Amino acid sequence: MNVVDPDGMPLRPPRRALRPGRRLLRALPTPLGTPFTFFYALVLLATAIYTDYGDEATVSHLLRESSTDAAHLAEQPLVVLLASALWIAGGLYSLYGILFVLVVSALERRTGGARTAGVFLLGHVLATLATELPVAGAVAAGRLPEASLHRLDYGISFGVMACIGALAGLLGPRAKWTVLGLAFLMCAQDLVEFADPLASWGHPIALLTGMACWGLVRDKGPAAASAADGAVPGPLRAPREAGQGGPAGAPQQRLRGRAAGRGVREEAREDGRAELAGNGGDQAEAARDVVRVEHELRHAHGGEAGRVGVAPRVPGAVPRARPADGGGQQRRRDADALQPGR
Repeated sequence: MNVVDPDGMPLRPPRRALRPGRRLLRALPTPLGTPFTFFYALVLLATAIYTDYGDEATVSHLLRESSTDAAHLAEQPLVVLLASALWIAGGLYSLYGILFVLVVSALERRTGGARTAGVFLLGHVLATLATELPVAGAVAAGRLPEASLHRLDYGISFGVMACIGALAGLLGPRAKWTVLGLAFLMCAQDLVEFADPLASWGHPIALLTGMACWGLVRDKGPAAASAADGAVPGPLRAPREAGQGGPAGAPQQRLRGRAAGRGVREEAREDGRAELAGNGGDQAEAARDVVRVEHELRHAHGGEAGRVGVAPRVPGAVPRARPADGGGQQRRRDADALQPGR
């Protein structure tokens, strides 16, 4: 049944609070809602399962060939930059795997798959280059041994950190600073432990890269332009002549409203002015012709012409009022005056 208020308007039923389990299900990626996150997560799930349960020798070989160390970046940079993002460091039980599903899908729902993929790859590439190129320079300068050029460096952590930084820019003030605070705490923990120096420095770099993309993810882009193009234009208004007074909504506006109620509509001419058209167009044109003829008659007779439709005055004697008996007494008096001898 429909619930109505005292004024007769239907009331919407109150929304039921979602249970935590349903909230989690709605946060998961879907093939139609978040296709980038969904299919990318399937690839990561397959490689993670193979990492944990596949042949160790084969897994080790694939990880070495996918590593973005300085040696591989110098030989085949594009291949290793893409291949290294197909693995999760830590396998199925990695924290970054869970963050990928929740954070990247949330970002894609707000900005779309193309921009989300752009933020992810930008953070992954920039953080990798920012940490590996100094190593290559230090080896070339003799400050690090040549063995530093060959190391295992793979995973999605840089891309996930970039998406966290970008997603924070789309949240409210309280949620934004909460997310950024937790992300910086994770980066600080990595720097304190310093288990992997390059990864420890790469995470804050990736987070700052995502924050630098706030202008990109906040911009509506072509969607706003298409919505503006499809907007319904406002009603045409006839230009006000010089000397016309009255605020907006004066009698001219009310007259236009009554004309619209009779089936008359406004059309724009090529010169930008508005005119009436429709069922009342012939009547309006006839009224203008009558006014024009009356104006010409007034000027032709020196301003003495009467209104259109009224017979004009003829110069001459003013007729007297007719007596009640039809003028019989007056005729008799005239006949007596004409008789001789009287």
